[in-house]
Amino acid sequence: MITLKYLVLGLTYLGFGLGYLPGLRMNRAAVAIVGSGFAVALGILNLKTAWEAIDPNTIVFLLGMMVVNSALGASGFFQLALEFLTRFTRSPFGIMVAVTFGSGILSAFFLNDTTAILLAPLTLSLTRSLSLNPIPYLLALAGGTNLGSVATVSGNPQNILVGSFSGISYLEFARSLAPVALICLLVQVAWLWLLYPEVRSCKSLPQVTQVRYRLFKPLLAKSLWVTAALLVAFLAGAPLAESAWIAASILLITRRVKSDRILQGVDWNLLVMFAGLFVVTKATQQLGLLDNLTNLTNTPLSLLGVTVILSNLISNVPAVLVLQSVIVKTDTQAWLLLAAGSTLAGNLTLLGSVANLIVAEVAARKSGDRLTFKEHLRFGMPLTFVTLAIAYFWIVFAERSTLP
Repeated sequence: MITLKYLVLGLTYLGFGLGYLPGLRMNRAAVAIVGSGFAVALGILNLKTAWEAIDPNTIVFLLGMMVVNSALGASGFFQLALEFLTRFTRSPFGIMVAVTFGSGILSAFFLNDTTAILLAPLTLSLTRSLSLNPIPYLLALAGGTNLGSVATVSGNPQNILVGSFSGISYLEFARSLAPVALICLLVQVAWLWLLYPEVRSCKSLPQVTQVRYRLFKPLLAKSLWVTAALLVAFLAGAPLAESAWIAASILLITRRVKSDRILQGVDWNLLVMFAGLFVVTKATQQLGLLDNLTNLTNTPLSLLGVTVILSNLISNVPAVLVLQSVIVKTDTQAWLLLAAGSTLAGNLTLLGSVANLIVAEVAARKSGDRLTFKEHLRFGMPLTFVTLAIAYFWIVFAERSTLP
């Protein structure tokens, strides 16, 4: 029986890492449900313990941010933001910088996966209309969404987890990691400049063709006001989950847009996966499989290393859920290393983050351009090691005097 329990958990984490189970048509959400279900069926947990393992703050915060992002997306905000940025430049290098920092800034305040979903088609259309090689710009988008999302608690799902578990305020988190995100975005620009000679030109292109998209002004105005108020609440120290929930509730009160349209933009699969992951992680703890992790993560460097390895083996969100159990709640430095490491590790390979896969899928579906594993590895591996080094030295040394 104990062997069967280990086998179930092993297969579950394999499914998280691959995004599927060989021979079966299951995504990560299905793997999480099945894994947590078998954990209960095999007696590792009872239903009450499994239910109590799910952290409501994380689920509510993530749901609220998804509704806000969906409303902004439906209004045309993300397309408008990228058009605004590219309006100031008409050169290949300028457009690459605009895509990098545009996606990075948007991902700092909104979920990185949402940014990738909405900006990938626009970036592809823009580069094709200008007869530019789309690959460097798609890499700029994928890398920018990952790097920019390091900056805030609301940047990506793993940061939301860290914020929920650690109690670090939105402002403190941003003060510590926003400089890391900014420096890393600059590093990405320099690396793409070295890697792709065709993006080095600062010569203005004859004409920047505007990509057509739909802008719904009433929803845009309402979404911007609510989002601005939400960010003010975050910075003022209001509870993150409650603030996001109230903002989402206000946006769902609508006369012009059906609420179905906004709710369709919510990634219900991700929410289900999170709930299942909480249960699976609790089951892993119950079996004592995390006991040895404390010895492997007792220094800042070893914690960062284990975070990067686990993030690429079982994906970043499961990695954070596994490692949070061995971090003391008051150890701010460790929480920041966990957030930065799990996010920056996403650039290592094409499979490292959902944002990478979204960009690659859009490129293949819309135009037939293939963002291959090898092409991404050539870009992502050096970038990951350099940005991890920057994050480590910033958090451990530059922030040492200011962290509690």
